[in-house]
Amino acid sequence: MPTFGLIHVQFLLQGAMWTIVLSLCAFIGGGLMGLLIALCRVSRFAWLRGLAAAYIQVVQGVPLLVLMFVGYFGLPALGVPVSPLLAATLSMTVWVGAYLGEFWRGSIQAVPRAQWEAAECLALSSAQRMFKVIVPQAIRNATPGTVGFMVQIVKNTSLASAVSFVDLTRAGQLINNATFQPFITFTVVALIYFLLCYPLSVLSRRLEARMSRGVRTV
Repeated sequence: MPTFGLIHVQFLLQGAMWTIVLSLCAFIGGGLMGLLIALCRVSRFAWLRGLAAAYIQVVQGVPLLVLMFVGYFGLPALGVPVSPLLAATLSMTVWVGAYLGEFWRGSIQAVPRAQWEAAECLALSSAQRMFKVIVPQAIRNATPGTVGFMVQIVKNTSLASAVSFVDLTRAGQLINNATFQPFITFTVVALIYFLLCYPLSVLSRRLEARMSRGVRTV
């Protein structure tokens, strides 16, 4: 029976690399989806607001693991072949989009009403008011929380191991099956996750503190 060694650490680091890849794909895809959802949530059209709200309620009411199963097992059943990476990316994009969409909606609506009225006085179109005046201010409000949410994205990629995606968690499972040394294996897995998430947590707190200081000095 092999013992836990350097070759296993290297395999875990390869899994960590794929965890980062999945996290970035989920954040980029989910970010685009979230922006669309947020804009629909503040639209003047009631049917758009209703569709976006329904999307958020459905996705937030379903466990991410179930979304993973739907993507990995459901799409092939409909004749759409998907790889584990694609299934995990699509599932996490849907999940991230719902949460970021609602969070960014709050950031957009947190922009002072006076700014909305000032943008209207400039005779700008609706799109110009949103993207030249409102969204830049909303981005400033949303940045600390968005960076903090990236920690949740990284940690939730571990669920992709359930659909045979060899991320950090799945790599740990495979190593444990070969070595039967769960304590040291998953201790190293936990340490790697910590090293991935801790810098994001620190950055989020610093951005939030900087924003707070800026608000007090205005």
